[in-house]
Amino acid sequence: MEKYSVFVPKLVTRKESFAPGHRACVGCGEALAVRLACKALGHDAIVVSATGCMEVVSSPFPETSWRLPWIHTLFENAAAVASGVESGLKALVKKGKRPDREIGIVAMAGDGGTSDIGLQALSGALERGHDLLYICFDNEAYMNTGIQRSSATPFGASTTTAPAGKVSIGQVTWKKNLAAITAAHDIPYVATACPSYPFDLMTKVKKAVSKPGPAFMHIISVCPTGWRCAPDLTIKIGRLAVETGIFPIYEIEDGEYKMSLDLAELRPVQDYFKLQGRFRHLSEEMIKRIQDRVSKEYARLKEKAACSQKQKS
Repeated sequence: MEKYSVFVPKLVTRKESFAPGHRACVGCGEALAVRLACKALGHDAIVVSATGCMEVVSSPFPETSWRLPWIHTLFENAAAVASGVESGLKALVKKGKRPDREIGIVAMAGDGGTSDIGLQALSGALERGHDLLYICFDNEAYMNTGIQRSSATPFGASTTTAPAGKVSIGQVTWKKNLAAITAAHDIPYVATACPSYPFDLMTKVKKAVSKPGPAFMHIISVCPTGWRCAPDLTIKIGRLAVETGIFPIYEIEDGEYKMSLDLAELRPVQDYFKLQGRFRHLSEEMIKRIQDRVSKEYARLKEKAACSQKQKS
């Protein structure tokens, strides 16, 4: 594996490991995120992909968009299968049946396959210390099967199984903090990213797959279909998710927090909500409640980063 380095435009390969011609929806943020991640991975990588949007749109028999070795697995066990691939390659090296060279093992899944039914397998892989990267592409619901809520669906969002109505506000629980959950396993690297910041995303993927031991990345993926937003606003909405503090981008490297974009002042969450139909039912009172929560969480995150920098110096 190449040594980690910051991505700049002139260094980005023109080769596409995730080929065009797939059947993702117009404006799909997840397809863009996968494409960028694959550019950072290079060709010495094996991808294990859980059932979900990307599996469906990229592999309709007899065609495929994958130009990397790619394994489709079940909804819940991408981390377990990736663990087996990593262990199998190690065993082949010990037996002298393959050269000892670095190959990136990457598990990919959506929020449902990660924060819900895949969390057990993910936790086990991290606890055992497998040398792999797990990437969660988070579009904040089970989009492939009809926009059902997941534990990554944000508070107040309307979905088909948590619909807004005269009594309900939609989702009534707060989004699960996957970065904190995975960081609690004391793994070498955890990061959040957004394809609206492509070079940050690619740099983190390259860094994550290059570091020995388990790594986890949480990448927000705007879904125009499920979020009920215009497909030409995907990049803008991704940036707003970061600029409002709803989805901050940062790294946790060997337990130390570092902000990738340290904002002195957050934009109002309303700037993000007003472009999406899934939030159009929210009252001013509810928006204020969300704003207060976001501001507190962002301040807490910045405090962790500041403490990490003090300890480092």
